[in-house]
Amino acid sequence: MAQPLISLTDSAAERVKRLVAKGDSDVLGLRVGVNTRGCSGLSYIVEYAKEQKRFEDVVEDKGVRIFIDPTAVMFLLGSEMDYVEDKFHSGFVFKNPNEKGRCGCGESFHI
Repeated sequence: MAQPLISLTDSAAERVKRLVAKGDSDVLGLRVGVNTRGCSGLSYIVEYAKEQKRFEDVVEDKGVRIFIDPTAVMFLLGSEMDYVEDKFHSGFVFKNPNEKGRCGCGESFHI
């Protein structure tokens, strides 16, 4: 069986469901991408997806849809998307086997 492009933990899937339910009626899921930014060079971007863009992959997992920006595929392959909430931070985090390192603050990474 082929490795999934990206997988979601139960916590991430539940958070995506809540965000989509709160979004506009035309929100189909969340889009995940990578941007050039931060101390280490790359950072993850998560935003609402209202349509599937050209060449975009769609991952359906645990009842939600994640749209993968085509320029991010090579950076995300095999990653796990999680949602973490504690006293100081809440947000999506990525366990990415392609990462070679992260900056000290954890906001960016490099491959």
